[in-house]
Amino acid sequence: MEATDNSSYTLRKAGRPFTADHRIWFERDGQLISPFHDIPLRAHDGEGSLNMVVEVPRWTNAKFEITRDERINPIGQNVKHGQLRFTNNCFPYRGYLWNYGALPQTWEDPHHVHPDTGLPGDNDPLDVLDIGRAVGATGEVKRVKVLGILGLLDGGETDWKVIAMDVRDARAEAVNDIGDVETYFPGLLDATRDFFRVYKIPDGEEPNEFALDGKFMNKRYALSVIANCRMSWKRLITGTANRGDISIENTTLTGTPGKIDPDELDLPPEEDLPPADVTPSEDWHFISREELDLSTGWVSIDDEGTGRLVS
Repeated sequence: MEATDNSSYTLRKAGRPFTADHRIWFERDGQLISPFHDIPLRAHDGEGSLNMVVEVPRWTNAKFEITRDERINPIGQNVKHGQLRFTNNCFPYRGYLWNYGALPQTWEDPHHVHPDTGLPGDNDPLDVLDIGRAVGATGEVKRVKVLGILGLLDGGETDWKVIAMDVRDARAEAVNDIGDVETYFPGLLDATRDFFRVYKIPDGEEPNEFALDGKFMNKRYALSVIANCRMSWKRLITGTANRGDISIENTTLTGTPGKIDPDELDLPPEEDLPPADVTPSEDWHFISREELDLSTGWVSIDDEGTGRLVS
């Protein structure tokens, strides 16, 4: 579980993007690895930063994610109700507002109820939002610094969203905790919370809710959540937790029940194919007052019909 230089990661692709067969596998120094289990949580820089696996680059809609149930956990596009998933453009948001991804070697245990949310985990690695300036790429491994966290309650599950920043960003030295985000990126936190509240409404779902009254918690709180999810992952990878359908196969973690020889994996040849002729809708979805629960206080409408967020 040692840290390593991020420049040693390479990607192996197969299938056309925007198809159900498209997969992105990870290699380190020429050896296949799991981005869920083999990439260390802690980055190799001596500064306390963490590794982030980028799944969905900023401004894009295709919901790529680490596949938790497939051998060695490649990235693929999420399928919902039999359809490849593209996130809705809910006015004024177009695509994701940040580089969206996962913290490796973490797990939101679906058998553990968090005392501050009252709901179990969502069975995935922790989600992380990189608010830095550079647009990432699917499969990129970034080094990020933790700033805070938002507790999303999604479908009866706890779905934490870690707020972080690429350590190479020009403002990284100045932005060190959640309060600094509002100073240097005014409006971004409110927009982030609103995005997660409304983005499933066009699919006929209810607005999402939040733990802790929708408050963005600080870095210290975020690190405690990460530490707990790290411990949950350790139970998962050592076989002491109920893993359900999660693949714990890895190629580097000696002594774990999922450790395999990478030569055992029969993967398709590497391909770099153009995307399929499928693109997300460019339409805006305008969320009506009736679709929002105005009693929650999330949207305030004045006499002239102007709406503003209130936190």
